[in-house]
Amino acid sequence: MQLQFDLCPSASSAQKGPVRERWGGLGPLLARAGRRVDYRRRDEWGDPITPSTGLLDRIGALMPVSYSGVILLICILVFFLGYYIPIVEEFVQNYLILARNHALEMPWTILTYMFVHGGFNHLFFNMLFLFFFGMELERRVGPGEFLQIYILSGIFAALAQMAVSSVPMVGASGALYGVLGCLAIIAPEIRLLLFFMIPMSIRWAVVLFALIDLLFMGSADNIAHMAHIAGLVVGLAFGQMMKGQAQYYYR
Repeated sequence: MQLQFDLCPSASSAQKGPVRERWGGLGPLLARAGRRVDYRRRDEWGDPITPSTGLLDRIGALMPVSYSGVILLICILVFFLGYYIPIVEEFVQNYLILARNHALEMPWTILTYMFVHGGFNHLFFNMLFLFFFGMELERRVGPGEFLQIYILSGIFAALAQMAVSSVPMVGASGALYGVLGCLAIIAPEIRLLLFFMIPMSIRWAVVLFALIDLLFMGSADNIAHMAHIAGLVVGLAFGQMMKGQAQYYYR
């Protein structure tokens, strides 16, 4: 999978300074990794204006890593801890997976199911998708907005899937389809390599994935096609709302 997009002009200029200043320990390195420039919050002359003081903006500005990176790390930890530690596996199976019959008793599972995966291939491809597309969306819209898109896409995906099936759910696919849908609207210039071989516009990829899910709806392939469609619709709606807005870039 490969992305092609224009980088922020400031991303190409390296910081100058002594070696000890650039590599003076883990703390300064993490501080530089989390440094951001919000180009949405500048006036017509390019001067910064008063930043938002929302909770998500304050948390995102202080984080040394991105929300998408944290989500990726949690998914990997949940999978491997559950794989190697039986008591963790039992906890995951009983308290983190989303099941329609127990959703009212355990409402938190409508969030936690997104961090659980059914096998290594399921985890690998979802995390690869999150690494490329999740981080790119967060780079463009900011951490707070990215988290809203991801979580709401995952929630609506779960609700839609539970409306048509009682099979327990795991995986971040619904949320990731929301990420893909939003990027297709606000960044149509992105191209990807489908199956690592076929170059394709992100918008055509969205159309193709949606058609596949519609064609296989109701099949016994153990894939939550309705969740994919619902997550994609949420992402497209967010993209339409954000279309034309100035974007947020990491320095």
